[in-house]
Amino acid sequence: MDEMVYLFLVGLMWGVTNPLIKKGSAGISKVQGGNPLVRFFMELKFLATNWKYMLPFLLNQSGSVLYYFTLKSANLTFAVPITNSVAFLMTAVTGWCLGESSPKLRTILGSSLIVLGTACYILDKT
Repeated sequence: MDEMVYLFLVGLMWGVTNPLIKKGSAGISKVQGGNPLVRFFMELKFLATNWKYMLPFLLNQSGSVLYYFTLKSANLTFAVPITNSVAFLMTAVTGWCLGESSPKLRTILGSSLIVLGTACYILDKT
């Protein structure tokens, strides 16, 4: 049962940080470089020195480490659908809270079906 909590936590960490990473990387397209290699390193410097990008990125990667260790004891048939569905839902909710476009009726309906499907799946497998 602890695995379920960890999988939900991983989905939460991934989902919440995705829009924050997107928001934190704003302005990277303005980075100029003479050739592609120079531009690559300048973009890397831009991201590495931007705390609004690095903080959610590191939290996201911490979720990946937790996922890796949870997979040792978790059933894979649970791990993938739970983490992906929670991550998707949290990405949508967090993006909406950060001012991205309001969810359309189809998005809300789809999200509700994901929650229902994941709940049915968990109930069936436990």
